[in-house]
Amino acid sequence: MSASLDRRDFARLFTLGGAAALLGHPGARHLAAAGTLRRPLRHGHTVDWDAVRSRFLLPPELSVLNAANLCPSPRDVLLSVSEDTERLDRDPVPTFRDEMHGVKEDTRALVAGHLKVAPENVLITRNTSEANNWVSGGLDLGAGDEVLIFSDNHPSNNQAWKAKGERFGYTVREVPQVNPHPGMEYYVDAFRRALTPRTRVLAFTHLTNTAGDLFPAAELCRMARDAGVVTLVDGAQSFGLMDVDLSEMDPDFYSGSAHKWPCGPKETGVLYVNPRVQDRFWPSLYSAYTGRSGLARTHEGMGQRDEPAIRAFGREIVFLGSIGQGAIEARSRELADAAVEGLGQIPGVHLWTSTDPALRVAVVSFRPAELDPRRVLEALEAEGIVATARPGDDRGGIRFSPHFYNSFHDVERAVEAIGRYVRQGL
Repeated sequence: MSASLDRRDFARLFTLGGAAALLGHPGARHLAAAGTLRRPLRHGHTVDWDAVRSRFLLPPELSVLNAANLCPSPRDVLLSVSEDTERLDRDPVPTFRDEMHGVKEDTRALVAGHLKVAPENVLITRNTSEANNWVSGGLDLGAGDEVLIFSDNHPSNNQAWKAKGERFGYTVREVPQVNPHPGMEYYVDAFRRALTPRTRVLAFTHLTNTAGDLFPAAELCRMARDAGVVTLVDGAQSFGLMDVDLSEMDPDFYSGSAHKWPCGPKETGVLYVNPRVQDRFWPSLYSAYTGRSGLARTHEGMGQRDEPAIRAFGREIVFLGSIGQGAIEARSRELADAAVEGLGQIPGVHLWTSTDPALRVAVVSFRPAELDPRRVLEALEAEGIVATARPGDDRGGIRFSPHFYNSFHDVERAVEAIGRYVRQGL
């Protein structure tokens, strides 16, 4: 099978019939019972966003603007995890256990289709951090080698490279972030100038979790590929938010978590490994219950897994597909646009996130005038608004990250609250 799926295969994969077939007959029955097949979320090309919101347990008075950290799962996913977990404890017979060992292959096919790549090149991990560590621990690097990272990667990613560099003797160098976002070409040039003949790996985030800066992933991957440098793209903030096409981006590695923007179960994630680097990529773990296809047969030996969560991960991908990832991205961008516009009109508020829509997606970070971000966060929570605070001198403040289950009312009440705090104090 080729390294990527063509668009006809991708579209066919996400018809509801195809999804049910991939998930197996029991999965199709479960989805129908839980409501995924009961009420359409789309009417022609129009998405019924109220119907989408109704699939979540979120009460109407709670505005959760924290997708960059943790997303709620729709009730179908929660029911799937609960029912399979209960059955494993009630009826742990060999036939059902064997069925559950095989759910990774169903989910692998769905996740691969969502990212437009072949299933044999996809590993099911527990989260982005684990996936990134598999990469930093699975490549042969040593004295004389160099890894180039972006200073605004998630700290867990950079910490892993630096700690392993100390252990194995290779050098880690950073390209510094610039605020506000200086433009795509700036970063392409900055990374190009930072490459040396010793550079072996380029590790950068697709979308930063700090200021929400979008990176030119395809261009950086192409530049690194031309220089013979391996790329790791941290997709924790793009998987499930953006309509990611890895066949076009063409990274060597791409990682993501299900518990953020995909709205999937906890402790499930993905690592895509390009066929061109698989012979240089060592397994990080050796144990029982590997995957049954492709690279998973050698790299997914993790012992007993939370297979109910893995099956539910696949069912959440079906849910995203029933809406359309392109529509999800567009909706999230519109909500973020409204937040940026509203916050920009409040005197004293300073936006860390770019006002240029081409340089951001749905992570909106700002300083609420001279207010203490921690006190702002407490006040927001008291009003039923969930966000994230970033104390400290490095672009400290508040982060809103709206997603497709949010409404414009959620954004408006959050912006109004910030304006009131700035005017009246806390």
